[in-house]
Amino acid sequence: MCRWAAYIGSPIYLEDVISRPGHSLVRQSHGATRCHTPVNADGFGIAWYGDREEPGLYRDVMPAWSDPNLRSLTATVRSHLFMAHVRASTGTATSRNNCHPFVVGRWCFMHNGQFGGYDSYRRAAEQLIPDDYYAHRKGATDSEALFLSALGAGLDGDPAGAMARATAAFEDLAHQRGTAPYVRLTAAFSDGQRLYALRYASDDQAPTLYHRWSVGRGGRAVVSEPLEADEADWLEVPQGSFCIFEGEEVTILPFAPGKAQAAA
Repeated sequence: MCRWAAYIGSPIYLEDVISRPGHSLVRQSHGATRCHTPVNADGFGIAWYGDREEPGLYRDVMPAWSDPNLRSLTATVRSHLFMAHVRASTGTATSRNNCHPFVVGRWCFMHNGQFGGYDSYRRAAEQLIPDDYYAHRKGATDSEALFLSALGAGLDGDPAGAMARATAAFEDLAHQRGTAPYVRLTAAFSDGQRLYALRYASDDQAPTLYHRWSVGRGGRAVVSEPLEADEADWLEVPQGSFCIFEGEEVTILPFAPGKAQAAA
């Protein structure tokens, strides 16, 4: 399982989430505590929003803890909205194209989890990606395929519904052709204005997800694991939830992909 962290609020240096805290994302890349895989060394990536609509993107196959360029970039770049990911592969190759986040236009997306037995229905999953978005398919991960499928399902106009419809289609394939656990999923994505996150699983073992508002920073971190051990005010996102973060506001809605598919 991978680890990730996202931030929305007043501009801060990326290092304030990615590398400086006691249990920062970089520390989690070699010492995660709330997942089955403590080491996440199969690449990393960051996407950040600045003055332009499309986010900046930096990804590499090195472990996050060993890349001096990452340390320099996070120490000098400030952003009001950014996402970062450290990867533990569930079977696909370690390559830049398979590293998160994935970016298409103004959207960026990252994922932690798995669709059970994905290799056995990968071709069918890729057929869920509309032709208009298939040109953006650069890697081989289920994560990127889910993102492109959600874009094709209407992510621009209905983020929650589109992600539910895409997840339901992948879950159906996992039940038909894959293996248990069929879906374990936390994801974060953004259009540069709002930060969205979801937590879902076909069993009761969804990957962990937390969020916290910092008055001093004037912003919110959304993370796989709390960034400091001595901060007791991290809030756990319930399983089966879709979250919308905008400014200080938080909206948490039920996330039920099966119902979304039935209504489509």
